[in-house]
Amino acid sequence: MVSSSLAVLHALDKANTRWYHITSIVIAGMGFFTDAYDLFCITPVTKLLGRLYYFDPSSATPAKLPVAVNNFVIGVALIGTLAGQLFFGLLGDKFGRKRVYGITLILMVICAICSGLSFGSTAKSVMTTLCFFRFWLGFGIGGDYPLSATIMSEYANKKTRGAFIAAVFAMQGVGIIFAGLVSMILSALFLSYSNAPAYHDNPVLSTQPEADFLWRIILMLGALPALLTYYWRMKMPETGRLGQFRANNDYKLFSSEFNRRHGKHLIGTMSTWFLLDIAFYSQNLAQKDIFQNTHLISKPANVNAIQEMFQISKAMFVVALFGTFPGYWFTVFLIEKIGRFYIQLIGFFMMSVFMLIIGIKYTDLSDPAKHQTGLFALLYGLTFFFANFGPNSTTFVLPAELFPTRVRSTCHAMSAAAGKAGALVAAFGVQSYTLSQNSHKIKHAMIFLAFVNILGFCCTFMVTETKGRSLEEISGEDEGMHQDEMEMSEAQTEGRSVVI
Repeated sequence: MVSSSLAVLHALDKANTRWYHITSIVIAGMGFFTDAYDLFCITPVTKLLGRLYYFDPSSATPAKLPVAVNNFVIGVALIGTLAGQLFFGLLGDKFGRKRVYGITLILMVICAICSGLSFGSTAKSVMTTLCFFRFWLGFGIGGDYPLSATIMSEYANKKTRGAFIAAVFAMQGVGIIFAGLVSMILSALFLSYSNAPAYHDNPVLSTQPEADFLWRIILMLGALPALLTYYWRMKMPETGRLGQFRANNDYKLFSSEFNRRHGKHLIGTMSTWFLLDIAFYSQNLAQKDIFQNTHLISKPANVNAIQEMFQISKAMFVVALFGTFPGYWFTVFLIEKIGRFYIQLIGFFMMSVFMLIIGIKYTDLSDPAKHQTGLFALLYGLTFFFANFGPNSTTFVLPAELFPTRVRSTCHAMSAAAGKAGALVAAFGVQSYTLSQNSHKIKHAMIFLAFVNILGFCCTFMVTETKGRSLEEISGEDEGMHQDEMEMSEAQTEGRSVVI
């Protein structure tokens, strides 16, 4: 006799797309909107922090954050994200996805507000409290990765599962756009109602006192989408698959049986995400320096603090709107046609090509006399497009599909944490190397990143295509099910609607 659990799972895979699928995408996706806003709004904020808290009246150049401080302000949230991914990923398998899902949003709301309230009378005290709260902000952000991916994969039917998971992740692109847009709008408003103080002969080197409110408001606004989503996230039920297959496989994580079945896949998802994030975060974190060399923004010595922030935010918004954002949604619409495997291969390869061209031709591309600014911006935008119509999306999707239910959240968390380890390499390694804006260093960094992408291309062959197959078929959890049982199950569930 066919078990009721088999009938339920078969019904989940055959279910038509319904309203609860759409609402689940929005609810889970708003977490990623918040994640991206909080992580990427720091790019323009760091410039302002340098001008505000490290101002030197005797200097002839605008102040900026010391290299170590800049790296830590950016990197501490990534460290928190890595820790949060592992912590909440384990809890998601141990206690259930829903029980810990709301905690991540609470952390994000509290820490986004507290980041903006960072207190102290000296630069050291303000930076210390800011970094403290951004660590815990990252901790909450990290929990959203495995939980959102796992919940969406277990809710979805097998025909649209990849598109649904990718759509959740695509909200990251919207968050990046809003990080630039909000910073740009607020900077413009502050420019309209403020004047540079007279404590320096050169107004360009002065920083408007109102600017101290500007960066705080930008950071605190990150709490709003998470706060608005909390109620609906708490109303989401536990996934049907967790109840049916939680105790299905008796082999443990890292056991010889797990390694035989899934070890290569885990190495593949971890290595590709690690390599991807070295390139992806290097692009994002260093973009304020790239923008200057593509002449999308003025040199710091030619603008005051808020003007510089406005220009960086505007450039970030334009690149995100025309390069980053479309790539995410190309993946959503094509992932079930092309497949995860080939999209990832195409993305890694094209990123490598464009980064190699930028690296080799960097001197000419960044030379205003050569009039190649438009080509530089196009090549730079295309690297973002193929990152997102490529491995930045698929590395999120594949770990949510390849592993058994009882360890799915943990394996996704390990893969995502490997990615954040790559992001830390970008923040403390690649960005530090290019922070001086030396053309030769940026050139060498781009060539290095092209090589990193080729490694990601090669490591992709350790994963397998998951398109069109049920989660149980992919992970091997349907072993022992005979064809006649499957046919009986289909007959049993025909016409039945499954509430999850």
